[in-house]
Amino acid sequence: MRVIHFAAECYPVAKVGGLADVLGSLPKYQRKAGIESSVVMPFYNKTFVQNNEFEVLHEGSIQQGSSSYHYSVLRERSNLLGFELILIKIPGLLDREEVYSYPDESEQFLAFQHAALDWLCATYQRPDIIHCHDHHAGLIPFYIENVDQFNLLKGVPTVATVHNGQYQGWLSWNTASLMPAFDTWRWGLLDWNGLINPLAALIKCCWAYTTVSEGYLHELYVRANGLEGLFEAERTKSYGIVNGIDTEVWDTATDPMLENNFSPAAVKKGKESNKSILCDTYGMDASLPLFVFIGRFALEKGADLLASVLLSVLERFEGEVNFFVLGSGDKGIEASLLKIREQFSQHLALFIGYNEELAHQVYAGADFLLMPSRVEPCGLNQLYAMRYGTVPVVHATGGLKDTVVDIDREGYGVLFNDISVNGVCEGIERALHFWRQTDQKQQTALRKKLMKLDFSWEKSAAKYTDLYKKLIN
Repeated sequence: MRVIHFAAECYPVAKVGGLADVLGSLPKYQRKAGIESSVVMPFYNKTFVQNNEFEVLHEGSIQQGSSSYHYSVLRERSNLLGFELILIKIPGLLDREEVYSYPDESEQFLAFQHAALDWLCATYQRPDIIHCHDHHAGLIPFYIENVDQFNLLKGVPTVATVHNGQYQGWLSWNTASLMPAFDTWRWGLLDWNGLINPLAALIKCCWAYTTVSEGYLHELYVRANGLEGLFEAERTKSYGIVNGIDTEVWDTATDPMLENNFSPAAVKKGKESNKSILCDTYGMDASLPLFVFIGRFALEKGADLLASVLLSVLERFEGEVNFFVLGSGDKGIEASLLKIREQFSQHLALFIGYNEELAHQVYAGADFLLMPSRVEPCGLNQLYAMRYGTVPVVHATGGLKDTVVDIDREGYGVLFNDISVNGVCEGIERALHFWRQTDQKQQTALRKKLMKLDFSWEKSAAKYTDLYKKLIN
C-alpha cells in the first residue's frame, strides 16, 4: 500500500506546531508496519534542507492566473527520517525561510497543491491513499475529482486530518482565477459563507476525515469556527484517532539532549538530577515544586492567562513554588511575563523563543506541566511530559481530556474545568496539595506509572491502517 501525505510542516524539516511532530512520526511508523508512506511538503530554506542532500526527481511548470511558475520536485537522498521526504520548490514562492505569515501565503499553498498533483500526473503515479493535513492541502481532494488535468488521480481515496479546525485558509473568490481550471458547476464544494474555504472543501470532498483525538471530534460538532454544521453533516465519515509520540525520540534513557539519562526504574534520581541542573542554571531552589509552561503565547493556548496566574500563585505561595516558561508569540504576553520575572526572579525562569534541546531538558526536570489551553485538538506536550515523568495539570478539553486521567479518579494528572485565572490557579493548588500530602514513595510510583503509559505511534498508526484498508476495499 502506498500512502502520500501532503502537509505544510514536518519535523525536523520545518516546525511551527504539533502538525510538524505528527508528520515527522506517523509516516515513519507506517513504514515500519509495511506501508510505503511518503511526505510531500513545500521547500523551505531551513537548516535541515541546507545540511542534507536532495536529488531532483522531476521538473515542470504550472500556470497560476497570469503567472507561470517553474517547479522542482526534490527527494532527500538518504531516507534520514525513516520515510521518503519530498519537497516542492518554486523559485520566489516556495523557497523561503519561514512557513507562514507571508502576504502571498494563499498563492504559496495554491501553487504547492497544484505543482504536487501536476508532478504525480506527469510521472504517472497513482497512490493507494492520498492523506491531506489541514487546510494547506485542503483543495487536493476537490482538484483530483473536478480538474481534468488530474484525471489520472480520479477515484483515489482521500483522507483528511484536522489538526486544528480554527484555521481554515479562507480565500476570496478572486483567487479562483489562480486555480487550475475546474468544473465550475461544482463551485459549491469550495464555498462557505461567500468565501473559498479550503478546510470546508477538504471535509466535503474527502472520503473520510479524522481528528487528532476523539474528544476533539465531538467538540467540532459544537465549536468549529463556523463549520459546526458541516462537521455534523459529514459525521458518518468521521474518525477520532489520538496522536502518538515518537518513543525513539522521546526516551529518557537515550535522549542525547539530557545531561543525565534515566529509566522508569531510576525516575526519582533521574528527575532530581535533571531538575537540579535546570534550577542551578536559572537560579532557582531545586527543593521547591517546579511548574512549567511550554508553548506559543496565544489565546488558544490560554497564554493570556499566564501572567495573572503566575502573579497570583507567586504572591499567595511566596517562596514555596517555582515556574519555568518557555515560549514566544504575543508581544503583550511576553512583556507582562518579563515584568513579573523582575519581581520574582528567584522563582520564575523565562526563555522567550523556542529551543528544542531546552524543551527536552525542561520536561525531564519539571515536576508539573501546565497546559491551560482553551483549544487543544490533541496536545503533544502532555504526552511528552508524561513520558518524562512529569505530572500534567491541564484544562479538560479536546485531547487533554482524552489522554489525562485525574488523580482523584485514580489517575495520573490534574484536570480543571474552568478556563479562567481562578480555574487555572485551582488546578495548580490541587497539584501543590498533591506535592505536599504525598510522600516520596507515592510520587515516585506515580512518575513510574506516567513513564510506562503507552502513547506510542504504533497504536495510532494501526488505526490509520485500518481506515485506509476500509476505504480501499
